[in-house]
Amino acid sequence: MSVAEPRRIVLFRHAKADWPQVSDHERPLAERGRKDAPVAGRKLADSGIDLDLAICSTSARTRETWKLAVHELPHRPRTVYEERVYEASPGELIAVLNETPDDVRSAVLVGHNPGIQGLADVLSGQVDGDAGERMARRGFPTSAFAVLSFTGPWKSLEPGTATLLDYWAPSE
Repeated sequence: MSVAEPRRIVLFRHAKADWPQVSDHERPLAERGRKDAPVAGRKLADSGIDLDLAICSTSARTRETWKLAVHELPHRPRTVYEERVYEASPGELIAVLNETPDDVRSAVLVGHNPGIQGLADVLSGQVDGDAGERMARRGFPTSAFAVLSFTGPWKSLEPGTATLLDYWAPSE
């Protein structure tokens, strides 16, 4: 793949989690989360993005979200469980994405707020259509995702270099 071809990044917040007496990292999905994650996967499949790579936090709720969502996709991308995504700031998430191999055209990052929403905000130097308005109005609820595009190698991804193409949340 040429680095001049547009790349896609999907920023996907985990589905609704439960609050049992376990550590935050081990919190499972709530019933609503188990219903919303496959819906988000179908919406992601409908977007037509052919994902090459999934980078998923190691938390129980993100792993469970991804396992339910990925079954709705036309093909399963290679998945990497990355502990640095858990509780990461937008800058730390950019550093993880900067390590993506350049043969990857499109990737999904399955993570947590406030990092995922902050990352969508800081990467978006431009916005197509009303995606930015919808994201600003709704915030980044559980199971929401944003689709961004940028051109260049992954190591060149930095604040303001991407275009927000689409946004979806369960109540959209």
